[in-house]
Amino acid sequence: MTTKLSVNVNKVAVLRNSRGGHDPDVLGAAQACLEAGADGITVHPRPDRRHVVAEDLPPLAALTARFGVELNIEGNPFAPARTGYPGLLALCEQVRPAQVTLVPDSDGQLTSDHGFSFQDDTTALSAHIAAFAALGCRVSLFVDAGVTGLERAAAMGAHRIELYTGPYAEAFAAGDAGDALRLCADTARRAQAVGLGVNAGHDLSQANLGMFLQAVPDVLEVSIGHALIGEALYDGLDATVRAYLAITGGH
Repeated sequence: MTTKLSVNVNKVAVLRNSRGGHDPDVLGAAQACLEAGADGITVHPRPDRRHVVAEDLPPLAALTARFGVELNIEGNPFAPARTGYPGLLALCEQVRPAQVTLVPDSDGQLTSDHGFSFQDDTTALSAHIAAFAALGCRVSLFVDAGVTGLERAAAMGAHRIELYTGPYAEAFAAGDAGDALRLCADTARRAQAVGLGVNAGHDLSQANLGMFLQAVPDVLEVSIGHALIGEALYDGLDATVRAYLAITGGH
């Protein structure tokens, strides 16, 4: 099957914000990725406004609509609104992304490094899922490989999970990815058995993506940003996106 590639452009915004102004242009980078054939754009507007910010979202939504592809907005639904950040639900009400990926990251966290647990009280999470679904968004939950209670995630109304692939990437780099791959594959199969689609993301790269997709069944979408933007510094966005699409089966 073909796995869709959603390019995360947060790192372009990090570079822009480090200097101020508008360069490099996040919208221009996203357009270059879509012109190369990417299936969507992912952003994670954090409350600290460290990279993509609320003001970036309307033009990105218009761009993805023009290309007929998905906008995927990541974020923590529990993070309170504050100056410059109206909250994840308010952002999604404004631009109505095709998909929202809920992530349990904390304020100031460098990057997402763990997923939701479904063993404790999930009442509040269930209410958030319903609110995003009511906007017409597909709701994906960021989870660790090996997570239990996926039937509860399905019962709450989630449509997909996103496997946190950081541990797999670390194991791959160390030369022994077997156990991590088996855990990801088992989690994917258990999710699919209860009706959840499977996405994946975090530290995936051209080096490790092929092995992951061969081992983990029916991955619908991968979200890739850090490695892809880093590789594009050498080869350019167009060539880098096309290289990923050759791995995912997109082109």
